[in-house]
Amino acid sequence: MPSVIGAVNINSNSGTVNFGDTLNISPKTAAKTFSGSGGGNTGNVVNTLNGVNATNTLDPNVVDQPMFGNI
Repeated sequence: MPSVIGAVNINSNSGTVNFGDTLNISPKTAAKTFSGSGGGNTGNVVNTLNGVNATNTLDPNVVDQPMFGNI
């Protein structure tokens, strides 16, 4: 299934970038991070104005992303 891809800008990558046809994409690892308000913003120009904020790190879930069955 051919496709036309326009301009692409990748600032950084620590994984895989797929262009074109793929049959199945599934995660091989799972991680959890906590960051404050605006902490995960990415881009060429980011302007974030935040007031007082707090990050809730309490997580009662045992499994967030099950990894079994991923080949």
